Amino acid sequence: MNRVELRLTESGHGAAILTWGGAPDPRELEQSLHLLVQDRLAGDGFRRLEVWVQASDTGARRALLRAGFRCEGRRREAVRTAGGLDDEMLYGRLASDVVGGTDGFSGVMNSALPRKRLIAHVLIRDEQDRVLLCDTRFKRDWELPGGVVEPGEPPRLGAAREVLEELGVDRPVGPMLVADWMPPYLGWEDALELIFDGGRVHSADLHQFTLQAAEILAVRLCTLTEAAELLTPLAHRRLTVAAGLAPGTMAYLEDGRPA
Repeated sequence: MNRVELRLTESGHGAAILTWGGAPDPRELEQSLHLLVQDRLAGDGFRRLEVWVQASDTGARRALLRAGFRCEGRRREAVRTAGGLDDEMLYGRLASDVVGGTDGFSGVMNSALPRKRLIAHVLIRDEQDRVLLCDTRFKRDWELPGGVVEPGEPPRLGAAREVLEELGVDRPVGPMLVADWMPPYLGWEDALELIFDGGRVHSADLHQFTLQAAEILAVRLCTLTEAAELLTPLAHRRLTVAAGLAPGTMAYLEDGRPA
């Protein structure tokens, strides 16, 4: 098997940019990458190697992953090709990266596999079964208290954190009621939303809330009919299912509809 000629250009602070010419065979590229890493990321060599490749070059991208490089980012329409414009992908490998064994494989693949955004909201109702909705500063439609779950954060605890941040009250968050897959919408990629049971609240309790000034304009208790005028159709479908569940039951939805 022939070796691919790889070129390194120092970029400072122990890092180097990796390039090669032409369109090498992926297996030959992978072997050459392995040899380069053993030579230049060991001992007194570089601490970091990075390379940009076209998004459409799946052979090179696989070779980089198999050689222990991790996908670190994307530049949109950064390369002009015969067919138009292509994205460019950044791959990098550190001397300190764990590559061998189960943990190393998982770390490399974790950098390249799809990730889903996770959103956790809380359904809080009053004694009349009206639902608590929030008017936010950053969009026209209203929504339940809650928000995006942070990396490494359990969804239920993320929901409780968001309620505390948005409403200024530390409320217990109960069982999950609904899991709903949401298709791409208004520039957002697809996501998974979970709704948890936030228990009951009295109308008078709303005066004790300290709303997050940067995000929440107002809160309101609404019937499902009133909520239809404030929510997106998807959010209203999802809320209707969550509010109508029998005690102790859960629902899985896709686009707000039972799947």
